[in-house]
Amino acid sequence: MKGRTILTLLFAALIISACDRGRNDKGYDYFPDMFHSPAYKTYSDNPALPDGKTMLEPPEGSVPRGFTPYPYDSSPEARDLAGLELRNPLVSGEELLFEGENLYGIFCKGCHGENGNGEGFLHTSGKYPIKPSTLIEGEILSKPSGDIYHVITNGWGVMGAHASLIRPEDRWKIVMFVEEVLQQQK
Repeated sequence: MKGRTILTLLFAALIISACDRGRNDKGYDYFPDMFHSPAYKTYSDNPALPDGKTMLEPPEGSVPRGFTPYPYDSSPEARDLAGLELRNPLVSGEELLFEGENLYGIFCKGCHGENGNGEGFLHTSGKYPIKPSTLIEGEILSKPSGDIYHVITNGWGVMGAHASLIRPEDRWKIVMFVEEVLQQQK
C-alpha cells in the first residue's frame, strides 16, 4: 500500500510539473533550428532576395485567388461599353433592396443625399464645394445598370473609385436600390 501511494504521488507530481508552462511555451524542441528560423521584418534588408528587399511586389500579371480583375478602365469608351455589357446578376427582392439601402446609407448618402438628389451632408455643410450628381433625375435615368455599377467601381469626374471599398455583389445591391427605390420615388 505504501508503494502504491508513493507511486501515485510521483505520478501526480509529474502531471503537475508538466503543466507549469505558459500558454505561449511550445515545450521542448527536438530540432530547435527548424522551429526558430530567423525571420526578416517586412521593410528590413534581406541579403537572400533581389535588391536586398524583404517585401517584394507580386509578379506582374499575377492575380490573387478568388479575385476576378475588373475588365474596364476609367475611359469614357469603357464606361459606355460597361453600360452595354454588364448586367445585374442579382434577382431583385425585398431583402436585397434592404441591404442595398443600408449600403447606400454607408457609402453614398454622405455625398448624394438620402433621396439621391445630390444634397448630401458633405455638400450642404460646405465641407465639399462641388455638388454631387443627382441620382433621381436627368441623364442618369437613361443610363443602364452596368453604367451605374461602372461609376461606383471606377469613379467618374470628381467621384472617386469605390472598388476597393465595396464588394462587387454589394455594388449591384446599391445599383438595385438606386434604380428600384430612389428613382421610383421621384
